[in-house]
Amino acid sequence: MASCIPFQLNCSSLQKKSSASENLYHLKSTLSSAFMNKIQPFMMGKMEQVIPMQIDVSKTFKSTSDKVLDFLVDSMFEFVDQEYLPSQSNFRPVDELGGVVAVTSSIRGKIPDDFPEGVYIRNGPNPLFGGFKSTRSVFGRSSHIWVEGEGMLHALYFSRDGDVNDGGWTVRYNNRHVETETFKLEKQRNKPSFLPAIGGDSPAILAAYLLNLLRFGKVNKYYSNTNVFEHSGKFYSVAENHIPQEIDIITLETLGNWDFSGAWNRPFTSHAKRAPGSEELVIHGFDAVKPYMEIGIISADGKELIHKVDLKLSRSSFFHELGITERYNVLMDFPLTFDINRLVNGRPLLEYNHEGYARIGVMPRYGDADSIRWFKVEPNCTFHIINSFEDGDEVVVWGCKALDSIIPGPDMASTQFGWLPRNFKPTSPSKENDHDTISSVDDGNLFSHAYEWRLNMQSGEVSERYLTGKRFCMDFPTINGAFSGVKNRYGYAQVVDSGASSASGMLKYNGLAKLHFEEPADVSLRSEGQLEEAIKVETHMFEENSFCTGASFVPKQGGFEEDDGWLITFVHNEDTNISQVYVIETKKFSNEPVAKITLSCRVPYGFHGAFMPISSPT
Repeated sequence: MASCIPFQLNCSSLQKKSSASENLYHLKSTLSSAFMNKIQPFMMGKMEQVIPMQIDVSKTFKSTSDKVLDFLVDSMFEFVDQEYLPSQSNFRPVDELGGVVAVTSSIRGKIPDDFPEGVYIRNGPNPLFGGFKSTRSVFGRSSHIWVEGEGMLHALYFSRDGDVNDGGWTVRYNNRHVETETFKLEKQRNKPSFLPAIGGDSPAILAAYLLNLLRFGKVNKYYSNTNVFEHSGKFYSVAENHIPQEIDIITLETLGNWDFSGAWNRPFTSHAKRAPGSEELVIHGFDAVKPYMEIGIISADGKELIHKVDLKLSRSSFFHELGITERYNVLMDFPLTFDINRLVNGRPLLEYNHEGYARIGVMPRYGDADSIRWFKVEPNCTFHIINSFEDGDEVVVWGCKALDSIIPGPDMASTQFGWLPRNFKPTSPSKENDHDTISSVDDGNLFSHAYEWRLNMQSGEVSERYLTGKRFCMDFPTINGAFSGVKNRYGYAQVVDSGASSASGMLKYNGLAKLHFEEPADVSLRSEGQLEEAIKVETHMFEENSFCTGASFVPKQGGFEEDDGWLITFVHNEDTNISQVYVIETKKFSNEPVAKITLSCRVPYGFHGAFMPISSPT
């Protein structure tokens, strides 16, 4: 999904390390007065217990050296490993390989002759120092949540320079961390240094914000663990709590930050969208402080930020992904919000409000806050958009809709399954839409389903429907990229294994789905409780205890139809502890993969993947 806290208090100081007094000034000028009024007296009282000296703590904070601050943190905070359950074994981090490894000889099946040369690359969390951490202190406990962890890129290179007996293909694999500023800082220190600042007790989180800012000029680490994208021939890794990092796609080396010489000085979306026709890149960034949400447009050559506007929202909503059409930007404003005052008052910084309003905004490509047309929709939590497009007077949005938020998720450091009994309850696929079997209105609320919103730009009316009923739980959708922002016939997504997900407390995907948007479901399926207007769905399910991440569509060279191509995905078998890459022909979706490539090491579960066509990627 994402490294979810897009909290940048001091972007201007990223080029140099600021002094403690400068950082405290930025903290005071950026956070609400409530933050300082409540945290400062609390911290003073606690710190005086730990350091019984006759000193003015406030003045010491302004003048103390880095060594004294480090001593303060080392004295007050204990880092503790968060344990992994056996069912979470493939969420554990792995080591870097240190270079490419040939895997051609481990291919079962055959790479198709019309498969393009290129790189299949997937991002995902790979925490430093053995895994996620928590801290214990006089302020309470703070902890990492499941979407955190330093980004690691896993790349598979397909090149036509191999032996004729292998079909002329050579396939190589490599992995490497994304080396953000904070990654390099902690690697240099060779120990956990940033205090976890998302999950846990409110006073501990507030203390972590302040102490991280005083020591490092940043309230949290930059993870760059969510997605990989290309623009104007350059490649970038990104998570939405910071700006992207440019990546050498061949070596996976991190080349530096991409911020247009400071023109974009806020968090950057994990899902940048290329505008149909213009090749410009539409981006957005949300933050926990005002301005809560801004839209930007990057020139087709990637050299200039040509449009930037504050949407002037009244709350900080978690905008994970925006949609685009030929003329519009589509904004998903749902009641999963950041609120610093809420945190100061002892509640979560990030929280889904079941009673909050939900709306979708349609904005002209170069519009401003006043140009947005807002449509009220039923409350929901939708992280991922399948596609959006214009259809006559309507703007159509297809997404993966849930009724609750998987983020921030379970408290990994305390009660592992405290949130699971209702919202993450296992469901039988054949009975998910059978209301007689549901014992609570909250059952399965964390699972997402394919959904449609139709927004009439003339009448202002909204129509909504489940595209597949609730028979299939799915997320992490992908389409043929040539159809982004225009009407398409097919979409693909990862299918949730509800039982395995509930047992592990983490989402697991045991198959893939192909959505036929213009074909109705079989009559036999509709008679089992499906909606009359449900669309056709094909599935490709894996063997037991095998789960995928990073599924991406690969278009066939010279293909004529939208679904001419393959899905490619990482798959891990938890029984054998073997990781593979599957290549699945999308026109014969339920058939066996045309190729299974066994990798030389385990690949942990991650987030989004992409296929980058490149000639001779070696």
